[in-house]
Amino acid sequence: MPCSGVPGSLFEPGLPVHGTNTGNGNMKAKVYVTLKKSVLDPQGKAVQHALSTLGFKEVEDVRVGKYIELDLGAVEKSKAESKIKTMCEKLLANTVIEDFKYELN
Repeated sequence: MPCSGVPGSLFEPGLPVHGTNTGNGNMKAKVYVTLKKSVLDPQGKAVQHALSTLGFKEVEDVRVGKYIELDLGAVEKSKAESKIKTMCEKLLANTVIEDFKYELN
């Protein structure tokens, strides 16, 4: 897997957090994309500074990322996992500088 893990994540990169069907036969995917820990995050630093300015001095670090929801329709869990992983590696995440994790519901 080209990912090294989402910073602060308890989950393996690129692997589903959980996988259950929604009951109506449709699979939904939630994809979380963040910069790798080794990559500087200027947007996160700006948010951290703004929070500090607002009095939230306890915030030590901020990492900004993307959250993407996909409706996959009626598809088997194993096929959905494979497709989501491929989507992330090819388009949704730049695996050189970003990590991803996903949930299937």
